[in-house]
Amino acid sequence: MRRTAAAIIAATLLLAGCSGGGDDPAPTSSASSTASAADAQAALEEITVTGDPGTEPEITADWPFEIGADAAKVLDAGDGAEIADGQLVSLHLRAVSGTDGADQGGTYSGDPQSYWLSDQSSSTLPEALLNAVVGQQVGVRVLYAGPRTLDSGEASSLIWVVDVMATQDVLDAPSGEAVAPAEGLPTVTLADDGEPSITPTGGDAPTDLVVQPLITGTGPEVTATGTVVANYSGWLWDGTSFDSSWSRGAPSSFGLNQVIPGWTQGLAGQPVGSQVLLIVPPDLGYGDQDNGSIPAGSTLIFVVDILAGS
Repeated sequence: MRRTAAAIIAATLLLAGCSGGGDDPAPTSSASSTASAADAQAALEEITVTGDPGTEPEITADWPFEIGADAAKVLDAGDGAEIADGQLVSLHLRAVSGTDGADQGGTYSGDPQSYWLSDQSSSTLPEALLNAVVGQQVGVRVLYAGPRTLDSGEASSLIWVVDVMATQDVLDAPSGEAVAPAEGLPTVTLADDGEPSITPTGGDAPTDLVVQPLITGTGPEVTATGTVVANYSGWLWDGTSFDSSWSRGAPSSFGLNQVIPGWTQGLAGQPVGSQVLLIVPPDLGYGDQDNGSIPAGSTLIFVVDILAGS
């Protein structure tokens, strides 16, 4: 199976952050940094990309291809809406190794992958690529390349072609139709800034997943393999708080196939703009394993504001 954009980007960011060990290099002067960036930008001219934007590209160069710093350039301008920092973008991506042009994965055989263009995101685009994309229009095709070190210690590079297929603004708060919750569920109270608190019901916890929309949004429905930007708070069944994006001052982004099953099942199909109360039994949460401040066998309560998603 070909790797997804998420896996490609995560691996690249990890490699970019690794150090080869030894003494720290001497400080680089601004003049040499500028020269390095200019040389990297010029090196992109050695790469040939063929194919129409939106379709899987062919990427060729005189292998091995070497580049001293990250660089990106627009290959084809888009004609859709302007791409802004802070949006959720859906993109197709293909990556090849600079060593020999070997395929490193891509998304064109399936659905586009979504990324939140925010410094709050745990997995975002490399800065050179981000700078090339923001301010362009949907439909833009961008070439990116950067150095990396192989497991063998050999210097190499990674080359991407990215097509931005769509964008979505991230909401400030849930927006839609309020829903009266079913009887017997924890009571949710919102502070002036929208942060939720709960009053637990006591008694035995439900053994099945409970999915109770409190607000039904009007945006696109999120999918079980999509990306979501959300504010959320979590409590144990007795009302003990264990996690909240509100305490960190910003929403979080995550793939719905990379979270506990109760979130995947409970949020998939919910429209953007929704606020959802989830009660997650242990078998759809962390099971019989302790997880930080969450004891083994815990039933979990969440209130999730879906601010963007795909």
